[in-house]
Amino acid sequence: MDLELLRTFLELNRTRHFGRAAEALFVTQAAVSSRLKNLEEQLGVTLFERSRREMRLTPEGGRLVRHSEKLIAGWRAARQDVSLAEASEQLVIGGSLRLWDVLLQRWLHDLRRAHTDWAIIAESQSPDFLTRKLIDGTLDVAIMLEPAQLDIMQIREIATVEFIFVSSNQGLDLESALAQNYVFVDWGLSFGLDHRRTFPDAPEAMTRVSHPKMALEYISLIGGSAYLPRRMVDKDIELGLLHEVVDAPVFTRQAYATFPVRSPRQELIEQSLLLIRAD
Repeated sequence: MDLELLRTFLELNRTRHFGRAAEALFVTQAAVSSRLKNLEEQLGVTLFERSRREMRLTPEGGRLVRHSEKLIAGWRAARQDVSLAEASEQLVIGGSLRLWDVLLQRWLHDLRRAHTDWAIIAESQSPDFLTRKLIDGTLDVAIMLEPAQLDIMQIREIATVEFIFVSSNQGLDLESALAQNYVFVDWGLSFGLDHRRTFPDAPEAMTRVSHPKMALEYISLIGGSAYLPRRMVDKDIELGLLHEVVDAPVFTRQAYATFPVRSPRQELIEQSLLLIRAD
């Protein structure tokens, strides 16, 4: 099996568009189409239902996604094991997209500084994707805000993330900040519920984003307000580029480390988690 065929299949599943998949893979659309046809012929099934408006996975395609991810991760681990023989240990870490810039980028830096002889693989993905990789055994530890409660996984609270209401406008009161160019950042289900309970009469945000960096750049360039991690905006507040919204409540959320109960890398995971800093 040519792994490039599987990579192309996964990229098509992610983008659901031949042109965007071709751009991401740095090949032509014709090459993407040819690879998909080749893969379907090898498997003897149709992987996507295609129409002018959309691409949808067939049931067979849905089953192939997990196997493709596992095969590619297995090859990556094998290549890492063989080509990095000088590494004393290897660790695969993951973090949710929401937390990477907030907490986990610095964790990666600290890990590298503290363990120069380790081979480290790091990736940022959705919680569902990370959980699947933990179950498959292709990921050693993942950091998330809302981990799945599974008997086969250890879940440990490792940091508190504080969210404050900031605005590009100085002296803005709470009601005005919620009504004027408010950017809602999706910090997960529990945050959304708390937000609704705290501001039951607030208008729906006209701009919603899934990642804090998107909100920070938006309000910095266009103007507006958003709930962002204190650590992420402290420097901008200090420089006078952003301002805390007057009398706005502060939300806090716990970040959790999730890893298999019987992980063969338990000791490495424990050492790595000691380096996570929320301040």
